[in-house]
Amino acid sequence: MDNKKIIEVKNLVKKFGDFIAVNNISFDVEEGKIFAFLGPNGAGKTTTIKILTTLLQPTLGEVKINGFSPVEDTDRVRHSFGIVFQDPSLDDELTAYENMEFHAIFYGINKEIRKKRIEELLNLVELWARKDEQVKHFSGGMKRRLEIARGLIHHPKILFLDEPTIGLDPQTRNFLWKYIVEMNKKEKMTVFLTTHYMDEAERISNKIAIIDHGEIVKIGTSNEIKKQTNSSSLEEAFLKLTGHVIREEHATAKDHMRMGRRVWGGRR
Repeated sequence: MDNKKIIEVKNLVKKFGDFIAVNNISFDVEEGKIFAFLGPNGAGKTTTIKILTTLLQPTLGEVKINGFSPVEDTDRVRHSFGIVFQDPSLDDELTAYENMEFHAIFYGINKEIRKKRIEELLNLVELWARKDEQVKHFSGGMKRRLEIARGLIHHPKILFLDEPTIGLDPQTRNFLWKYIVEMNKKEKMTVFLTTHYMDEAERISNKIAIIDHGEIVKIGTSNEIKKQTNSSSLEEAFLKLTGHVIREEHATAKDHMRMGRRVWGGRR
């Protein structure tokens, strides 16, 4: 029997004026799996994540997150996931514990439960001993670990990670993925990630989708994609499918992305 589809996307389209950022894509993600979304700059990765996480509304198509529509059931969808954005989102003037507590209060977790949950998660990412330090004194890797722990405070069914290891050194990247894989197993949660690092996607993902110019050009396991493209590595397959030319993001899409980064608690 097939596992439950916790993310379902059918014929999704997102336009910014005349620019088509996401062009009629369809895919699904099984509960408890790790799903990687790969693509060059401006391919549509972040636009898709913002639609899945209620920050943008689709132009056309249907999306279901844990059985709910991000447009019609915004609050239920938001309680179904945690997210770590590309850009830092912690309050540097607060301590690690205070950042966790503020997020727990936002989700309505009562005092006794949140105290236990914060300790559990900070221990999991090896930051409990630093819980009373202001985040501005943390390294980039420590901040990322704290953001991931914060995203799990409300026991989400899905964790979205948008380029979570960008700018981190190889050792920190390796440790970060160790935590993510451990949490995937421990929390039995689905992980949806974007990354530019092929080795990361190949090492930890159950399934990979490659998106280019707003369209999914290939989807499957790493071995399936390599076999279908007659490639010896995922990176070689990626370049065959997307080309070797460096691209910049479309200006119109970037402008709308900035507009999409509104206050988290608000509604569209």
